[in-house]
Amino acid sequence: MMTMKLSLGDRVAVVSPSFAAPAIFPAVHELGLRRIRDELGLEPVEFPTTRQASSPADRAADLMAAYADPSIRAVLATIGGDDQITVLPYLDPAVFRADPKPFLGFSDNTNLLNWLWFHGIPAFHGGSTMVHLGRGAGISPEHLVSVRAALFGGGELEIEPVADFCEEEMNWEDPRALVESPPSVPSPGRFWHRPDRVVTGSTWGGCLEILHSNLAAGRWIHPAERYAGSVLLLETSEEMPSGEQVFRMLRDFGERGLLRQFPAVLVATAKASVFFNPRPVEQRDTYREEQRAAVLRAFETYHPEAMVVFGVDFGHTSPQWVLPYGGPITVDGLNRRITARY
Repeated sequence: MMTMKLSLGDRVAVVSPSFAAPAIFPAVHELGLRRIRDELGLEPVEFPTTRQASSPADRAADLMAAYADPSIRAVLATIGGDDQITVLPYLDPAVFRADPKPFLGFSDNTNLLNWLWFHGIPAFHGGSTMVHLGRGAGISPEHLVSVRAALFGGGELEIEPVADFCEEEMNWEDPRALVESPPSVPSPGRFWHRPDRVVTGSTWGGCLEILHSNLAAGRWIHPAERYAGSVLLLETSEEMPSGEQVFRMLRDFGERGLLRQFPAVLVATAKASVFFNPRPVEQRDTYREEQRAAVLRAFETYHPEAMVVFGVDFGHTSPQWVLPYGGPITVDGLNRRITARY
């Protein structure tokens, strides 16, 4: 099922399917809306729960209203959260299948991404109107080019390594957050495991903690064979699960037979510090090394032939590439290149 691309001037829904952060940080939210108009040339449309903490049923109603409105051509999440799984039971797949417009989100929005994928609707992993479009110093070039590709159609786009990245955060209550962003530091770079082939497949995955909660709930997960040949996207959140927790979650996927379905795996640059729990730089490096060891341990146990690429810039990282979800991506181990098709 293909989603239609947008034209300049189109209306796009801006929704809060998880945490209604615009209610608490309206200035950052308004900055994101201005960037939608000025940088993307689109008209943002808010819904009743965008700026209001609401029940799962009400948030679901807004999502369905956005998809049912033929004048709305894409749906953008303001931010993630922690309870979007409770919204999914209120959604009617027929409404989404009738007009499969692009949805952009990450983190807790992995719930909706996976739900859409389960019902045959592709989307895009990445994007947050507040975190990325509302970034004080401006939208990062990598994010902007991939958002435009996702919305307007960009053909093939190489997901290049970045020289510098940032995992520091600013307090959104500080007015400087509207004009400044924390400084970047040299990126930890990519690490390729078994780069001995070229794999092209449709993507699936997202935030590991959210995927695991879907698995635990036993809903919206197909039999393992349905994922055969897909490229797995894996990233962890600002909750920063330990290496052992990462291994145990992946072990559950392995026992279900899922891990052996993926010939290639992209693992995001892991977020290793957060505003409310800052860590020294040396601890961050150690954390990422422990996570890499945990992922490799799981795949050595359940799918030792898999090609795994670490340090790809998607998910909880800045800059952030927006990647197809349920769309094709090529992982070229021989030439150390990743190319997405939008």
